[in-house]
Amino acid sequence: MVPLPENSIASRLLVWFDQYGRKDLPWQSPRTSYRVWVSEIMLQQTQVTTAIPYFERFIERFDSLQSLAAADEDEVLHYWSGLGYYARCRNLHKSARLIVEQGQSDLPDTVEELETLPGIGRSTAAAIVAQVWNKPEAILDGNVKRVLSRYQCVTGWTGSSAVQKTLWKLAEEYTPEKRVADYTQAIMDLGATVCKRSKPMCEDCPLRSDCLALKNDCVDVLPTPKKKKVLPEKRNQFIVIKNSQQQLLLQKRPPAGIWGSLWSLPESEMDSDVVEFCSNELGLKVIKQEELPVLKHSFSHYHLFITPVVVQCESYDDKIMEQKEWCWYQRDQSDVLGLPAPVSAIINSLSE
Repeated sequence: MVPLPENSIASRLLVWFDQYGRKDLPWQSPRTSYRVWVSEIMLQQTQVTTAIPYFERFIERFDSLQSLAAADEDEVLHYWSGLGYYARCRNLHKSARLIVEQGQSDLPDTVEELETLPGIGRSTAAAIVAQVWNKPEAILDGNVKRVLSRYQCVTGWTGSSAVQKTLWKLAEEYTPEKRVADYTQAIMDLGATVCKRSKPMCEDCPLRSDCLALKNDCVDVLPTPKKKKVLPEKRNQFIVIKNSQQQLLLQKRPPAGIWGSLWSLPESEMDSDVVEFCSNELGLKVIKQEELPVLKHSFSHYHLFITPVVVQCESYDDKIMEQKEWCWYQRDQSDVLGLPAPVSAIINSLSE
């Protein structure tokens, strides 16, 4: 790491940060290792403005590493519901339990130790160490990749190993010895608020005087995007099964895969006979059924078109409830369950 000479990238970013940087984010006050860790995991796939209300709600319920470790997985997933990429939540919960089981009361304070925990990679570990303990560790999240790619006119998709190696070298070179927490926040803020993906505000950038992308008029094409693929489409029926008490039948999904460990609605292939499915698979007799409008939900690798079918059944509760992965769910019940966003949307539409 380099010292902080006048007019270096770090010095200019810190001057800019002192005037324009974000200093009132909820995880900054108080700035504890637990709060920073939760925020960094949330921000792996989520923008700051979207993450803030989820963070505040999550921290209000799980105010410490110990309370998170002691919580039931269903409840933890419930407080994450809507943020997506649920493996992040499961890994967060798993890591909290590992730390407590090892007799520790706090997160480890080195990148190497943090990287041994589920869901924590090099950049996330470095961000935690820099933000909490002010240690000179370089970070390379999406915002930083964009700033460095443009500043040094680095071409090529940032997900490739060769480009990542170049960007890591630059990130390490520019990270100062002092005020590391402020510097890491500054370069992330610059990417989020000025050096934006679209419509960057180059006139407001403290690095504009020697930005190679600006000099070569190629800001708009950097970073080089990954070649887009046409996402495939999948279609499925979600069966909204009501019993005589107007409870809804939910099924817990496997830990791995889409919506891992969340509670969802039973699914069947499009155009399959719902009456036969309920009878053959669940032992339920359908009294009536109604098809709701199609709901689209997009994942990173495909689009899912959901056709909800509401069915009223004569229920045989004992048969279903013998299996732990099934439950009858009352929409106003106090028990909290983690539900995928489209499932919540379907259930809420019934109330309306």
